[in-house]
Amino acid sequence: MHPNDGRVVSNFIVQALKGEDIALYGDGMQTRAFCYVDDLVDGLIRLMATGSHVIGPINIDNPHEITVRELAERVIALTNSRSHIVHRPLPQDDPMQRCPDITMAKRELGWQPKVPLEEGLCRTIAYFEQLLRG
Repeated sequence: MHPNDGRVVSNFIVQALKGEDIALYGDGMQTRAFCYVDDLVDGLIRLMATGSHVIGPINIDNPHEITVRELAERVIALTNSRSHIVHRPLPQDDPMQRCPDITMAKRELGWQPKVPLEEGLCRTIAYFEQLLRG
């Protein structure tokens, strides 16, 4: 994961580690769901191991939904950052809710995510701390 890839998790973590303002678009009440890469890889491996009777699409994601504001607040707390949340205009095409339905993944693959958000954030923060130091 590149520090400037433009994704919300990496953006928030890098901004918090650098002590920069964390930009929220709109009021930050849009919801998102985050799946740690280890869980995603496990789900993909299980999908590849299925027979031809399993037909997709199958959502491999995490259905635990949080607001973007809550994500920013958790990142600030976990990094012990002095960053402040600032608001920017909400883009017109920004969805208000993103929450996957993983019913098929559970049924067809026997899969569901195992890594809780906080644990995934801690691992990702450690990764970016090391990357920014090097």
